[in-house]
Amino acid sequence: MAIVPRIVWLLIQTIGRTWRFEVIAEAGVTPAFHGHNPGREIYCFWHQCVLPCAFYYRTTHGTILISQSFDGELITRILNLLGFSAVRGSSSRGGREGLIGLKRVLDDKRPAIFTADGPRGPIYQSKAGPVKLAQHTGAPIGTFHLQPEKCWVMRSWDRFLVPKPFTRIVVSWGNWIHVPHDLAPEDVEPTRQAVDEAIESARFRAIRYLAGTLPAEHVNRFDQRPTR
Repeated sequence: MAIVPRIVWLLIQTIGRTWRFEVIAEAGVTPAFHGHNPGREIYCFWHQCVLPCAFYYRTTHGTILISQSFDGELITRILNLLGFSAVRGSSSRGGREGLIGLKRVLDDKRPAIFTADGPRGPIYQSKAGPVKLAQHTGAPIGTFHLQPEKCWVMRSWDRFLVPKPFTRIVVSWGNWIHVPHDLAPEDVEPTRQAVDEAIESARFRAIRYLAGTLPAEHVNRFDQRPTR
């Protein structure tokens, strides 16, 4: 607990500085942190791109929901070293307490972050937590994906991505999701699916962009503000 987080933090800081980031977005979408400081917003991405996200967004000082497991404690300590805060809980344990903690974060006008399909999957399928939090707070849900051009893909449930040194990484933003306060119970699932679709759209857009198959008129490029 004392040594491993510092070693991982040092590796991320060292290798991360060799990565080259490019920011793109869905037509009509403005990424967070471009034109305004991070504030009362909810951000969702897939568990597989935690590593590049942790480096790229390290200066935003967001608060992320992390499971109450032993692995979760290791991840919490690593993220703390990178400048993030953590609220402990997940869909399987401590979920209610985790959402209450993130509501307090939003009330303080700070961003709340979810690895939408974590910590156990299934892959590319979000939990209902972000939708419920957005419903109770009125905060919009921002969706994005970070896709490395060259990476190692782990044999884990999430196909965890480890970007190779000096690779470029596409930061791809999808649609913002706005959840009404009076959302009917039967509409929670369709809204959760809309979050899935937005993140997946961002992921496929990044893959197509790297492959050179995304038409130029469908690419909105932005600067790299979060890394500064």
